Amino acid sequence: MLKMHRLMVWVAQTAAFALAGVAAFLLRFDLSIPEVHLKHLAFGLSVWLVAKSIVFRVAALDRGWWRYVSVVDLVRIGLGNFAGSALAYVVIRTLGPAGFPRSIYLLDLILCFLATSGLRLAARIAAEACERGRTDAAARRTLIYGAGAAGVVLLREIRQNAALPYRVAGFLDDDRAKQGLRVLGERVYAATDLEAVVKRLAIEMVLIAIPSAAGPQMTRILRMCQEAGVAYKTVPGLEEVIEGNGLARQIRDVAVEDLLGRSPVRLEEDKMRATLEGKAVLVTGAAGSIGAELCRQMARYKPAGIVGFEIAESPLFEIDREMRQSFPGVPFFAEIGSIQNRARLDEVMRQYRPSVIYHAAAYKHVPLMEAHVFEAVENNVFGTYNVAMAAAEHGVDDFVMISSDKAVRPTNIMGATKRLAELVVMALQNRRTKYVAVRFGNVLGSNGSVIPILKKQIATGGPVTVTHPEMTRYFMTIPEACQLVLQAAVMAKGGQIYVLEMGEPVKIVDLARNLILLTGMRPDQDIKIAFTGIRPGEKLYEELSTLLEDTVATPHEKVRILMSNGMPEGDMVIWLDQLREICQARDIGRLVVSLKEIVLDYSPSAHLLRRAIEQRDRHVVAAAS
Repeated sequence: MLKMHRLMVWVAQTAAFALAGVAAFLLRFDLSIPEVHLKHLAFGLSVWLVAKSIVFRVAALDRGWWRYVSVVDLVRIGLGNFAGSALAYVVIRTLGPAGFPRSIYLLDLILCFLATSGLRLAARIAAEACERGRTDAAARRTLIYGAGAAGVVLLREIRQNAALPYRVAGFLDDDRAKQGLRVLGERVYAATDLEAVVKRLAIEMVLIAIPSAAGPQMTRILRMCQEAGVAYKTVPGLEEVIEGNGLARQIRDVAVEDLLGRSPVRLEEDKMRATLEGKAVLVTGAAGSIGAELCRQMARYKPAGIVGFEIAESPLFEIDREMRQSFPGVPFFAEIGSIQNRARLDEVMRQYRPSVIYHAAAYKHVPLMEAHVFEAVENNVFGTYNVAMAAAEHGVDDFVMISSDKAVRPTNIMGATKRLAELVVMALQNRRTKYVAVRFGNVLGSNGSVIPILKKQIATGGPVTVTHPEMTRYFMTIPEACQLVLQAAVMAKGGQIYVLEMGEPVKIVDLARNLILLTGMRPDQDIKIAFTGIRPGEKLYEELSTLLEDTVATPHEKVRILMSNGMPEGDMVIWLDQLREICQARDIGRLVVSLKEIVLDYSPSAHLLRRAIEQRDRHVVAAAS
């Protein structure tokens, strides 16, 4: 088949060369070639056929796949024709009979370019027409939202790929300058006319080809599609296209991440590779959402090995399987253990000698920690101290702690313990190990976070529960958070708390409505939203720093440094000893007072204060009896 294809290409191309030469003479002499010039025609044809065949062969113009011809190919064909005509001109002027008409050279060049490029375009048009004929019956009538570069690329792929079940009937665009124009033969309609266009053209699908769309813009488009009663999908951003296999093949359902409209992260890849390549890395909490993604991200930089330290057996088993399958060239060592067990930490560090530690293990659920205050302190504070001290004693170069926006003016035990953990890490900075903390807000889709909970409620028909209409949080995706954690780590000099840029805060009720919208249902109609009241320890608005003035910029636009006072290591050890004694005594009142003395801006929740008072009253009654 390949030999037959090449033979057919050679025959068609040679015929184009010959026809162009004959047509040039016919045009020059008004369709009647004088007998005296027939010898010029015969000599010219023999030279053109040989010269152009040689040039096209050397330039590989006879081995192209005509059904995929593009502008780049047409430019190459033009240059090939020019080179072939130039070579023929030299030969004819040197060896040819006298009196060869000079205008023939230009006419032949133009006609030959038209013939050779026309053949390829005709083959492409015929191939696309055949594919459309096979798929039109099953294809869904489609509009592409966005007549920009992504939309044009998408239309071309749809036309060329018979497996894609779409038949494009036009574009939609917000730009008035484009409306009414035609792009690749398809009309551009005003986006505001979406509902009317859908009805008039019997549209079944809208493909959103605006990879850079901001969250509010994407939300508006989804609402328009829903009001028009049409299905919708989106195409990914450039970074997803590069990793994938073309634009049209990555058409997918719109995800809640698209509604955030966050721009891609710029990473200093070389510095990150220098930090991780060839080194052993230990990740605590390796089976959690952040810990697991850190393992995936780091594997791209070829570390000598990744040690996944985790207390939860089943999730550790799953991430171990995933890492071995997805990154077979990077050794992954699954180690079960608790960060509260110093002996186990020492054992693991002696075995693997890590150069870098990412400390992601922590208790994070606010209401649950309000009910288990001593466990929060023991894990988030004492556990962090254990890992940090073990890092220093075993010669670890870099220690990176994952912190939280709830450490800012904390109103709950979880936030207070994360802030105290930051202070613990900062107090150890006079050692060889470089200690840093990275603080960010909520991540979409993490275990136990609001998104999976809302999705489950929607799947069961609702109602969707939100604590308060004004409840607001910062959000970023898990991959973005982990990329920025790695970025902050390579910038670290030790003793800093880095704050990640989280964009604009999002109301949870708006997030719930958008999630309902993504399922194709109507908020407050198909799925009800119920407000349940603020839970113990929650506050309406989370903060990443108390004021913008508390942070200073870094060379990276999405990473800032928090200007914060730490504490001397000696004071920190005294406070930890006191907290240990309080936890052993299980005295809630003393715990609250001690935390308040260490974390000065901590405001205990009313729920916790009531528990402390109730415990005190019980002790008084018991002592009196």
